[in-house]
Amino acid sequence: MYQRSLHDIVVDTGRAIQTLTREMQGEDELFASTLTLRAVEAQLLIMAHTLGNVTPLLHRRLAPLDWNGWAALHDKLRRGVQPRREEIWYAVSALVPQTLALLEALRKREPGLFAWDFSAGA
Repeated sequence: MYQRSLHDIVVDTGRAIQTLTREMQGEDELFASTLTLRAVEAQLLIMAHTLGNVTPLLHRRLAPLDWNGWAALHDKLRRGVQPRREEIWYAVSALVPQTLALLEALRKREPGLFAWDFSAGA
């Protein structure tokens, strides 16, 4: 159940980021829009924090993920380190799509990893 919760948070925040940036023509447009950038950064912080709490099993199953990229982004966002334009754009254009694609593929391959198992308490 824990892995499913983490999965859902990551997918929801990833989709929110994609929705916020879908109509943008590129990096300059994102960084020119203060409100959108703040919203994207807030979602990225949630996503990065959640990924930092995945189980060792999920970490192994998602081995191709750029874990170092997520950790660096999380650190900069959490501590408010500037500049971070490069990290934000990398996350929006590469980390988020990669993460969502890997999670989707893993869920299709191993659906049991993300099942809501309420029978454990019965």
